[in-house]
Amino acid sequence: MSTGLIIAIVIVAAVVVVAAVLLAVRSRGGPQGLKRRFGPEYERTVAQHGGDTKAAERELAERVQRHGSLHERELDPAERERFTARWTTAQEHFVDSPRESVTEADRLLAELAAARGFPAGAQYDEQVAALSVHHADHVDGYRRVHRAALAPVGGSPLSQAGTEEMRTAMIEARSLFEDLVGPASHEHGRHRADVGADSGGHLPWSANRSRPKES
Repeated sequence: MSTGLIIAIVIVAAVVVVAAVLLAVRSRGGPQGLKRRFGPEYERTVAQHGGDTKAAERELAERVQRHGSLHERELDPAERERFTARWTTAQEHFVDSPRESVTEADRLLAELAAARGFPAGAQYDEQVAALSVHHADHVDGYRRVHRAALAPVGGSPLSQAGTEEMRTAMIEARSLFEDLVGPASHEHGRHRADVGADSGGHLPWSANRSRPKES
């Protein structure tokens, strides 16, 4: 069998598998199955594809194919305590060192996701893709804190992450942190966290306080 024929067979098989996954996801919830499963992540993906719903659904179906069978590992109490203590410290340091805080939050989420059984943080794109399948409501907070952490310190103001942007990223990332640090859910798709159910439900700053200074 020629190499070209083998490649063609592999491509056809991959297309068939993706189509089967898309059909299976839709059949479980009707025509709106993917939209219900991914919620806001569905809308973000459609926007990224310039409004092309079919292209967005193909991408989401591929994510389900790659990561839908992932089972999240439970954290033991000591791990949960360590991660929670690190997050609390990052929040407390935000007022004086916002950039260092978002960098630590980004690193912490990557490590926490890996500890729960998601792809390692070095594979950021795959880690986010897997998280979007199982924590679709809150995964964008991770993206925001990651972008803020990687934003250049120097350069033009447009390329920098301002203090308010970093603050918002921390608040949104907190929802994913709460999802991941809590007990594993047996639900699939859109997980919701009761923010602060075990830790008071607030950040060390709030909307009606003065904004923290940039370091």
